[in-house]
Amino acid sequence: MNKEQQDRRKKSPVQIRNKKASFEYFFVDTFTAGIVLTGTEIKSIRAGKASLVDSFCYINKGEMWVQGMNISPYFYGSYANHEAKRPRKLLLTKKEIRSLETESKTPGFTIIPILIFIDENGRAKVDIALAKGKKEYDKRLTLKEKEDRREMDRARKYY
Repeated sequence: MNKEQQDRRKKSPVQIRNKKASFEYFFVDTFTAGIVLTGTEIKSIRAGKASLVDSFCYINKGEMWVQGMNISPYFYGSYANHEAKRPRKLLLTKKEIRSLETESKTPGFTIIPILIFIDENGRAKVDIALAKGKKEYDKRLTLKEKEDRREMDRARKYY
């Protein structure tokens, strides 16, 4: 991901993050994928009513799917409102799917969504990552680094 793409993501009005993922996993590689949405799901995402907690991606018959992503039903929706936790198809190229499939078959690796955002054309996109699980001591190290950064920021603030 280059600097221009990062700037676009920061300007997005909606940024729904999977904060737990960065604590639980090391990110090896990241990809940006579109989501196939139905009905009022995009309105709920624009309202910020989505969650990536406990969600994961899998490949079935050459297609990438995300399972466990919660998009709350739209408040003003009618009887045709969507299901909150249905599997949703992700749009990636065949080359990207093949590379993710081969890499995710390695023990210890998984594919997880890390961010939902709205691009400049108004479409919902998902950043997914090929991730390797952290061990307990890695998590402790991450917490220590985070605490050290906070202390340094506090010290800078007072001086």
